[in-house]
Amino acid sequence: MSPDAYLQMAETEAEHWWFRGRRDVLRSILRRLALPSRARVLEVGSGTGGNLEMLAEFGSVSGIEMDETARRLTAKSTGERFDIRAGRCPDDLPFYCERFDLICFFDCLEHIADDVGSLVRMREVLASGGKVVVTVPAYQWLWSAHDVFLQHHRRYSRATLTACADEAGYRIERITYFNTPLLPLAIAVRLIDRLLKRDRSSGDATPAGVLNTLLYRIFSAERHWLSHGALPCGVSLLAVLTAK
Repeated sequence: MSPDAYLQMAETEAEHWWFRGRRDVLRSILRRLALPSRARVLEVGSGTGGNLEMLAEFGSVSGIEMDETARRLTAKSTGERFDIRAGRCPDDLPFYCERFDLICFFDCLEHIADDVGSLVRMREVLASGGKVVVTVPAYQWLWSAHDVFLQHHRRYSRATLTACADEAGYRIERITYFNTPLLPLAIAVRLIDRLLKRDRSSGDATPAGVLNTLLYRIFSAERHWLSHGALPCGVSLLAVLTAK
C-alpha cells in the first residue's frame, strides 16, 4: 500500500465500522477452527497492527510486514509485544525455520502480484493440520479509486479465489462471501465516485458517530449468520484453506 494508506489505516482501524466489524466476523470464524490451545499464529501483511490483539486470543502471534512505517506504527501502538518482521511475499520471507498452526492473509493477497506463489511459500511454514484463512475484496466489477489508492492488483470472485488456492496446493475447507447487507451501499458509493470522477473513495473516512455505529452493528451481526453457513454474495470473500 501507499504510505498515505498506512497512515490512514493507523488513524481509523480502531474505530471505523469496517475494521471493527471484520474483526468480529473473523474472531467468530477462528473460534470454530479447533485450533490448539496455544496456537502459533502468523499474520501476513500485518499492516499497522489492528488485528494483533484479536489474534492474540488464540495464541502467540507473529507478523510479516514489508513497510517500515507500518512496522513502526505497530510498535508504537502495541509496545513491541508482537514479533513483527520485515518481509515481502513470495520471495523475502522470515520465519522459514518455524511452523504455524494458523496463517492469516486478511485483505492482503490482493496487494501481491504473485498470489499463487505467495500461498505456495506459506505451505513451507504451515504446521501439519494447520489452517490458512484468507479474506479478499470481492468482484472485479466493483473496482474503484479505492482499489487504486490501496494499490490492489485485483478483486476476486468465489471461482477465482478457489482456482488460486487449488493451484497453490490447498483444499478449500470453507468459502463464503461476507459483508452482504452492505453490498448495495458499496455499489452506490462506487457509482457516485465514478460519476464524480473522484480519485479517492468517499467511503474511506470514518463516518459520523451514529452512522458508524449503525454500519458496525450491521456488519458485525453477520457473524451469527455465518455460523449457519455461507452467504451468496458480498463485498468481501473469506476462505479457510488446508494443505493438500
